[in-house]
Formats: sequence, C-alpha cells, structure tokens
Amino acid sequence: MLVKLAAWFVLTPFLLVVAISLAADPPPAGNKDSSKAAVAATADPAAGKSGEAELTEVEQQMLDKTNAQRAKYGLPPLRAVRRLIQTARSHAAWMTNNRTLQHTNQPVGENIAMGQHTTEEAVHDWMNSPGHRANILSSSYTQTGVAAYRTLDGTIYWCQQFSP
Repeated sequence: MLVKLAAWFVLTPFLLVVAISLAADPPPAGNKDSSKAAVAATADPAAGKSGEAELTEVEQQMLDKTNAQRAKYGLPPLRAVRRLIQTARSHAAWMTNNRTLQHTNQPVGENIAMGQHTTEEAVHDWMNSPGHRANILSSSYTQTGVAAYRTLDGTIYWCQQFSP
C-alpha cells in the first residue's frame, strides 16, 4: 500500500502535465464552450514556424504580438528558439498543474500571467507593467520562448522567456 501511495505522489504531477500537453488546440473563435479545451503547448507540424522552433497557433500569436510591440520602438524581432520554447512550455504546464503564478528558477528573463483570455490581452497587460514591458523591449534580448496552457475551468497561464 505504501509503495502504491508513493508512486501516486510521484506520478500524479507527471500525468497531469501529459494530459495537458496532449490536449486539443484551442476551440475555434465563436465556440462558447472553451472551458473543456486546453491551449496546446506541444509542437504541431501544421503550426506556424519561427526561427528554428515550431510553434502552436497561440504561441505564434504571442510571438507576433510581442514582436509588433518591439517594432513600434525600432527593436529587432525576437527569434523563437527550441530551448526557450521547451522551458516556457514546461513552466506554463507546471503553473497550470499547480494553479499558481510563480516565476521559474531558470536563468532567463521571464514574463508570466494568469487569467487573460487572449494573447492580445496577455501582451497588453505585460506592456502596461513596467518590469514586463522592460523585458519585451530589452535590446539585449534576441531570443524567446512562449507558451500558454488552459485549466479545465478555463484559466489560462501564460509564460514568455527571454535570453540574449
């Protein structure tokens, strides 16, 4: 019995991440029952490409909106890289599973958010926060990773990571 209990504590967080990462893409616009779908954070062959990493539609939107903000200030676009996409996805999944908004301990610049319904809302809120805005508009950052996951009750956790 003790072995089964120990295995449950070890495997449960892993199983939750797998369940979320294998979830379907967000529902199409106009679908009112979005609480039953999860925002996918796994690479999809049909998803948009940026740099050397494949992005889901939601991730590509986050990157596009972030780079649009940088362009307004004459900054070059950030390039999505596989390493940061993977760590952003991992951290977004961790926050979703734990229902907590907390920065990672990775050595990266990071923007996190919770509860925004669209990529536009998430980037807008970051641009209205001095620290998050500084990350987006930092000329020292050239690479990024982005991710978003939705809980079954519809709360979305957003993660954006940056490096030189």
